[in-house]
Amino acid sequence: MKRILIVECMQEISSFNPMPSGYENFHIRRGEEVYEQRGKNLSIGGALAVFEARRDIEVIPAISARSGSAGLLSAEGWRKLSGRIMAEVKARIDSVDAVYFSLHGAMGADGELDPEGFLLKETRALAGNKPIVISLDLHGILTDRMLKQIDGLAIYWTYPHVDFFDTGRRAAELLLRIMDRLVKPKIARVVIPSLVRGDELITKIGCYGDLLRECTRLEAEGVAMAAGIMIGNPFTDVPELCSQVLVMTDGDDEVAKREAIRLAEEFWPLRFRMQGKLISLDRAIAQAKSIEGPVIFTDAADATSSGASGDSNAIIDALRRASYGKRVLAPIVDAAAAEAAVKAGVGGEIEVTLGGSVDPRRYTPMKVRARVKLLSDGSARLETMKAPLEAGPTAVLTFDNFTVLVMSRSVSLFDRAMYFANGLNPRDFDLIVVKSPHTEHHMFDSWSEKNFNIDAPGATSANLKSLGHTICARPMYPLDENVTFAPRAAIYGR
Repeated sequence: MKRILIVECMQEISSFNPMPSGYENFHIRRGEEVYEQRGKNLSIGGALAVFEARRDIEVIPAISARSGSAGLLSAEGWRKLSGRIMAEVKARIDSVDAVYFSLHGAMGADGELDPEGFLLKETRALAGNKPIVISLDLHGILTDRMLKQIDGLAIYWTYPHVDFFDTGRRAAELLLRIMDRLVKPKIARVVIPSLVRGDELITKIGCYGDLLRECTRLEAEGVAMAAGIMIGNPFTDVPELCSQVLVMTDGDDEVAKREAIRLAEEFWPLRFRMQGKLISLDRAIAQAKSIEGPVIFTDAADATSSGASGDSNAIIDALRRASYGKRVLAPIVDAAAAEAAVKAGVGGEIEVTLGGSVDPRRYTPMKVRARVKLLSDGSARLETMKAPLEAGPTAVLTFDNFTVLVMSRSVSLFDRAMYFANGLNPRDFDLIVVKSPHTEHHMFDSWSEKNFNIDAPGATSANLKSLGHTICARPMYPLDENVTFAPRAAIYGR
């Protein structure tokens, strides 16, 4: 029997969210509890399906630590989290033959701006020459330190993400090929000094998806064992933030270099297209008033799934001031307002402020007199991944023509799960605020008349120049003018 250790650490942060995250943000599962992901659309679910199909493979689950997107992880939170993960790895590493490590790639901690690199380096020190294969979100930041520790990788190919299971499957199949001594991977990496956002990143319809289909073709034709283009998370301000091409071959440096450089050269001229196309809030409201069917106001600047604080009231405040009279549905993070609603009970009337509870520099608290329509514990499950959401005490408040879902904690809002879990159907409203840059087409776009991508303040604004990067390498498009690019491929291999 060959034994494979499974480890996971997943978090995406925004460096521009003023509220730090902590150890308590993480949903920790250790040992046999990791099997809760079996059969689910998650990377470990896909890996388990592959490993458990082999009679000569025994899975050794160590730990899974998953957090929703949030602000920079505190120094104490990172100390506790990294210590817990490495203790679980150390306790099992001598008894295994290889390691599968499921990562996001866009973490950041106070005092450690490359947490994934730290974890992989520490794991490599314990593992010796045992193979380590990782899976990554395409919004991750794959660093030089990370690449020096690993034998292989698999990267998401879809956005909005639906291929979590498939990415884990590909990583697991690669790890087995390495363990069976069938391949000796070499990875070419080309760093592109560009940050990107916008609709062209939707892989089904955008030019970014066209490039990723080149990556899948390279794998399908056997030119590469793995290929991907990581676009990073432009809100995670860390030294190696960038876009980058990764091509992995079976020992063929030249082919890996050639294909990685080719893809990077194709990516570079498209960087102009791959930027957010925003509309001013005032103009969007004026147009929405004249549209009969339902409209979506995308508030990607306060996207909790990208690490924002979730307490923006910019859109609902502007709608009130503009006397928008149709039915509005919106989410917000405001623990104090949720607590007041719980005290008043369903049917109670409360006077509270909404918004600016986390990020008052950007948002001014808005006074409302509201009725408590519904209360819940804030539990839900994501539509696509079926992963749990825990928003804490949650209330549905109504005032004037507004229905606001008030959560105590930020959770990922890239689908309708929190709305549905609290008795709210977006189709029952005329204007729906969605705090995610993109969702799957059927969730909102297929039945709405128009989706307005709003230019609003926030820690995850697609107006990247407005954020204030101070750590990432410069010059960097679009933060700087006249950025030049001459592609060079670095080769990694063990």
